Amino acid sequence: MVDVGAQTAGQGRLAQDFVRFAVESGALQFGRFKTKAGRLSPYFFNAGRFDDGCKIGRLAQFYAQALLASGIEFDMVFGPAYKGIPLAATVAVELARQGRNVAFAYNRKEIKDHGEGGTLVGAPLKGRVVIIDDVMSAGTAARESMAIIRAAGARPEAIAMALDRQEKATEDGCDADYSAVQYVRRQLGLGVCAIARLADLLRYLTDNESEGMRLHRDEVLAYRQRYGVNEG
Repeated sequence: MVDVGAQTAGQGRLAQDFVRFAVESGALQFGRFKTKAGRLSPYFFNAGRFDDGCKIGRLAQFYAQALLASGIEFDMVFGPAYKGIPLAATVAVELARQGRNVAFAYNRKEIKDHGEGGTLVGAPLKGRVVIIDDVMSAGTAARESMAIIRAAGARPEAIAMALDRQEKATEDGCDADYSAVQYVRRQLGLGVCAIARLADLLRYLTDNESEGMRLHRDEVLAYRQRYGVNEG
């Protein structure tokens, strides 16, 4: 059995349900994929494949459930352009449906020079803000969002993401001894809420008895053994 680390039973079930949903939706794919770090990964997560109303609505449910179960205290959600925009909007809708109505906002990459102007859209940024994103390859996007939130006088509280790859970040082209998530937690001081992690994917592949999935498990496990981080 693959160890998934410290999780409540409910969080473990949610993670497994999410991995299954991501595989069935085509968002979680297996093969050979080159990462931003130049590594050849045996799996790839593409949130763009949650591309219809049913899929993105279900995705928002997972985010909302994970956030509400995390214990993170927040007042609103923020979606960094561009992928974070539909995520923040749909997560806010789902949070309201589950009885937690919060405001949401997002940014433009280009400054608007007419109408209301500026780069921010939606509710004014204030209070404790959760950044909604899909995956984290490095802390760059997190730092950019934090700067926007702080410039508006609000407090960046945490990042909610779909999948934590649990692998080493890169620093000056070399493998670091920490992951992007660990960097965000330790150096930037943000909380992190991930619906699922690489370890949850490994458990899913281990519990799936099809020959193809067993082969994917061996490849993903070898990748983690080479690039995984020590989370002790």
